[in-house]
Amino acid sequence: MLPGGGAQLAGQGRAGRCGAGHYGSLCLWCPPACLCLPSAGPSPPVRSDLHVSLRSRVVLPCSVEEYQVGQLFSVAEASKNNTGGGEGIEVLTNEPYQRPGEAGQYTHKIYHLQSKVPSFVKMLAPEGSLVFHEKAWNAYPYCRTSEHRNEYMKDDFFIKIETWHKPDLGTQDNVHCLDAEMWKDVEVIHIDIADRTQVSEEDYKPDEDPAIFTSVKTGRGPLGPDWKRELASNKDCPHMCAYKLVTVKFRWWGLQGRVEKFIHKQERRLFTNFHRQLFCWLDKWVDLSMADIRRMEDETQKELDEIRQKGTVRGMTAGDE
Repeated sequence: MLPGGGAQLAGQGRAGRCGAGHYGSLCLWCPPACLCLPSAGPSPPVRSDLHVSLRSRVVLPCSVEEYQVGQLFSVAEASKNNTGGGEGIEVLTNEPYQRPGEAGQYTHKIYHLQSKVPSFVKMLAPEGSLVFHEKAWNAYPYCRTSEHRNEYMKDDFFIKIETWHKPDLGTQDNVHCLDAEMWKDVEVIHIDIADRTQVSEEDYKPDEDPAIFTSVKTGRGPLGPDWKRELASNKDCPHMCAYKLVTVKFRWWGLQGRVEKFIHKQERRLFTNFHRQLFCWLDKWVDLSMADIRRMEDETQKELDEIRQKGTVRGMTAGDE
């Protein structure tokens, strides 16, 4: 699954905040009673339905404005790198949206993931059930970038990823405005894109290593062990932080804990690899405009339809977890 989405038009964004901490004159997550999940019937007595347990902070040596382009470019490239052999990403919709207090880009994608889930899930899942729908509303610099659902499990499963992009070094707490009860259970993870120990051997690529890469166009990089501290005192280099909040609901008797742990591990892996790529692809996207990005997205949508039916399975897999 990819941290995808679109971008708002200039001067647009979200206004106000609802009682649950969601932004916008109309809270997109909340029906009138502000209950964040639709009713899914009685829950098993051993667990609650909703688990907010992972919050990642990713600091980058680029501005919030630059990241808007870099993220969309990298999503398109990563989509192609993870599609082939009958699996990968299918883009159904990519269009502007507007609601009271909020405007941006809406996308609807399908993820075909037969080989990209752990073996214990493959053993239990019926044939054809490992297809996931992602609906994303990107009102940059706020993005509700993922609403992953599965037709087989319906309301018993989803993953939601909310992101705030801020011009700081990851120093803000609770930017998603969770209440005290939810906040106390959140695990905060600091992702260092230059830290080799945060990348597995199977994922490591020298040409996607920020500790090696130097941007010809901007002069940024390579990033040394103290790059964040150096960035704080460097007025000539912009910086920003992506604050990501992952919410998981998985209700399958006997598998909840194991699957939730797997999902959070994979999301952290995804965020780490994606942002390492984004920085190392800097020279490919830093001069692009949003108009360039929209043209690229249209081309990528057509290309994905072609390459998904060819060759072998590509990209990240779950292994035998």
